[in-house]
Amino acid sequence: MKNKEPMLEMFIFETFEMIEQLQKLIIDSEKIKKFEADSINEIFRIMHTIKGSSGMMMFANIANISHTIEDLFYFIRESKPEKIDYLILTDLVLEGSDLIRGETEKINNDKVADGDFTLFVNRVHEFLEILKVTNITSEALENYETGEILENNKVKSTDEENEDADQEKIEELKSFNNDDSNINLNLFRAVLSFEEDCEMENIRCLTVIHRLKEVAEVSYFYPEDINENNDACEIIKNKGFKIFLKTDYTIEEIKKIFMETVFLSKVDIKQFDNENKFNKKIRKQDEKSEEINEIKNNEKTKTSNKQNLISVDVNKLDMLMNLVGELVISEAMVTKNSELSGLQLDSFNKAARQHRKRLSDLQDVVMSIRMVSLGPTLNKMNRIIRDMCKKLNKEVELEIIGQDTEVDKNIIEHIGDPLMHIIRNSMDHGIETEEERTEAGKPSNGKITIEAKNTGGEVWIIVKDDGKGLNKDKILNKAINHGLVKSNVNELTDKEIYSMIFLPGFSTNENVTEFSGRGVGMDVVIKEIEKIRGTVTVDSIEGKETTTSMKIPLTLAIIDGMTIKVGKSTFTIPVTSIRQSFIIKKEDIIKDLDNKDMILIRGECYSILKLHELYNIKTEIVSIEDGIVIMVEDQGKTKCIFADKLVGEQQVVIKALPEYIKKVEGVIGCSLLGDATISLILDISEIVNLNGDH
Repeated sequence: MKNKEPMLEMFIFETFEMIEQLQKLIIDSEKIKKFEADSINEIFRIMHTIKGSSGMMMFANIANISHTIEDLFYFIRESKPEKIDYLILTDLVLEGSDLIRGETEKINNDKVADGDFTLFVNRVHEFLEILKVTNITSEALENYETGEILENNKVKSTDEENEDADQEKIEELKSFNNDDSNINLNLFRAVLSFEEDCEMENIRCLTVIHRLKEVAEVSYFYPEDINENNDACEIIKNKGFKIFLKTDYTIEEIKKIFMETVFLSKVDIKQFDNENKFNKKIRKQDEKSEEINEIKNNEKTKTSNKQNLISVDVNKLDMLMNLVGELVISEAMVTKNSELSGLQLDSFNKAARQHRKRLSDLQDVVMSIRMVSLGPTLNKMNRIIRDMCKKLNKEVELEIIGQDTEVDKNIIEHIGDPLMHIIRNSMDHGIETEEERTEAGKPSNGKITIEAKNTGGEVWIIVKDDGKGLNKDKILNKAINHGLVKSNVNELTDKEIYSMIFLPGFSTNENVTEFSGRGVGMDVVIKEIEKIRGTVTVDSIEGKETTTSMKIPLTLAIIDGMTIKVGKSTFTIPVTSIRQSFIIKKEDIIKDLDNKDMILIRGECYSILKLHELYNIKTEIVSIEDGIVIMVEDQGKTKCIFADKLVGEQQVVIKALPEYIKKVEGVIGCSLLGDATISLILDISEIVNLNGDH
């Protein structure tokens, strides 16, 4: 995909950001069934900004939608109507925001933003008219009945006539500009000042220049390089934007054009009585190069203090992360080089330790740059719950805990869909209707809680609802009928039975609805989370609640690993999964009923997984007392792994495996070690579930 123009990229980024903010404002306001003054002003500002930026970028349909919603909230802000149907208002704004997002998505994907939203615009206009009539004052009602309000329509007609007259003047001026005899044009200097924190002053000024060129000859403006100069915004903020122009428009007509500019706070216009003074003033402006440079230097200092955020292409961050990964491998190749073994290298080892520390610091910084908050992803669930409440006729409250929790940018892209499916499942299957909840002695309103938290090198996202829970027997019977149960039914734990809802094609919902009953959806959760080396579990108390937990790594790239040897093969175990490692005495080994080796540790028995048997590896160390045992744990399950020996702990870079190797049980990836050998990285979540029958 070709690179987009910087202004277009900025428009896309800011529009997405503002739509997210708008939807949150709307849903929060709907919850309290009231639009606070601050929310009204903020929604108006967002629509005003989108209207201006989309108009400037020539996306007329987006500008039309935002202008229509802006008019609606302008009336609400100025007239403060008492009677508002908040449900309809919320529906309209959310629909409009979806339309804007959809068009922006097209632009982002290099498609034409060609949607026709006439019907939507008409519906907003109709709602605005109803709003005006239902909130009409007694005095206005009397005027309406006497027909005085109809005079407004005449005023509108006059406005339309004025627009026609403006167009005639534009055409007339064009002929002036094409004619040398334009000595009777009015000469103006205008200084535009913008509202504080309105942002993008240079782009707004560029829009003003384009608008003026339709009705005037623009002789000079300062700053001149508003499109390329990064300091232009600061100069405009402090000194204003100066324009010298010639036109046959009057000073009032020109001021009216200026005041149409978004976030303009003040216009200072001066008219010159002759062209010599006009030209002299322009030359004087040009001669102030030293003053201009001083302004730029001052503003650069201010900018350096204020402008501390930049937008970076995530592909560049991916490249940077890959380079750090390669540095980790290179460092290991140098420090673990076989040619150095047995040598007394005190200075080298000291330098290597220092180098490793700096490399670790670099990795931490790169990781921190890539980390993004889960907040926006979690807050999107408000909209899903809101829409489903309406369609399912349920009242559900959403509580979000830990939305400041951060994860790697690449990981967050895989969380949205699984989370959406879990929420939909909770809404459709879990939360009962108001009548069912009342009958069960529950509050009429249901509750869903999303909690995000960091634990070590992992992030947990837990979704809990206070609905009717999962019916274990119903799930088990369905699984048996579909031939999904491969082990002894009596050996299945409750969690294992509940987790069957994630199997492809599994659904206990007998009625096909918009949200469930087709046997699709929940298996997407497992597939997406497994892509990022995560796991999903579900637990439930029938009649009370269901809890779905997603465990995901903080990052996909680099982990701390413990390297072990089995014969000539090398394996790596993520350090976060290791509980302890030990050498076993012969008297601690016992046999189970199937004559399999088990270990007795502090009064508890643990099963042993022998890697040389699992992967058919030739090794001389086959007796447990001759090797090393590493106890690993995942989601409460424990397994002891038997290997020849420990090599040591080191950071490893996870590399993807070819498709045919992915079929091997218990392996999640591979890494290149310092001695150039390849180490397979064990998938502990899968290892703890293997029974060792190989």
